Amino acid sequence: CNSILSFFRFGKMCWTGLFLWCLHGMLGSAMDCKNGGAGNVHCSISVDKLLDRAIHHSELIYIISEESTALFVKTFIPKSMHAPQNNWGHCNSKTPPMPTSKSDVQQISDKWLLQSVLILIRFWMDPLKELQSSLDRYDNAPSALLNKTKWISTKLMNLKEGVLVLIKKMLDEGTLDPGNSVSLTSFMVPSDETEYVLRDYSLLTCFKKDAHKIETFLKLLKCRQTDNLSCSLF
Repeated sequence: CNSILSFFRFGKMCWTGLFLWCLHGMLGSAMDCKNGGAGNVHCSISVDKLLDRAIHHSELIYIISEESTALFVKTFIPKSMHAPQNNWGHCNSKTPPMPTSKSDVQQISDKWLLQSVLILIRFWMDPLKELQSSLDRYDNAPSALLNKTKWISTKLMNLKEGVLVLIKKMLDEGTLDPGNSVSLTSFMVPSDETEYVLRDYSLLTCFKKDAHKIETFLKLLKCRQTDNLSCSLF
């Protein structure tokens, strides 16, 4: 298992069944940080190592979100509808935007990056639960798809706890409250089975985009710890 995980860190390829089994042992709970009760999370890991683990978490979450989306399309969306994003790919604009220029990247603060990651994570907690409930009602949902979406929810929670520790260590602040998140599904009430499928496809697609944002923001934050002037998304 260790040799497979070492290979995955560099090549990001692993047979799916063994991959998920190995990940459980590797990532553990909340990135090895302990909950001290009353919402306090204590962690003796250095900021540098904690950032590395958070980035690794985000990379894996993004990869599994890609696999989940592809599996969903293969299973539930007919080939004649393989471009549903034209009508159903709209994602909520209230999540933090990706910087669009080098000047934008230089102007944003570490606090903005951490807060944006936390906002994105919290934003997706409820929609992912709704997605799992919806998939459980499908007659022919592959077990691999159900396992992947449940895995994403669990690891997203672990990542959130790690980000809270980073906020405390790097900013010397408590929890940043991004306000109430808005469920994506609250805007889309399907009227038939086809619309349920397209709604769930939209959730997976939009989550994949935001998972990539989370990974990008964390990598930019990591870069800034060593060479702030050369860090860029472009």
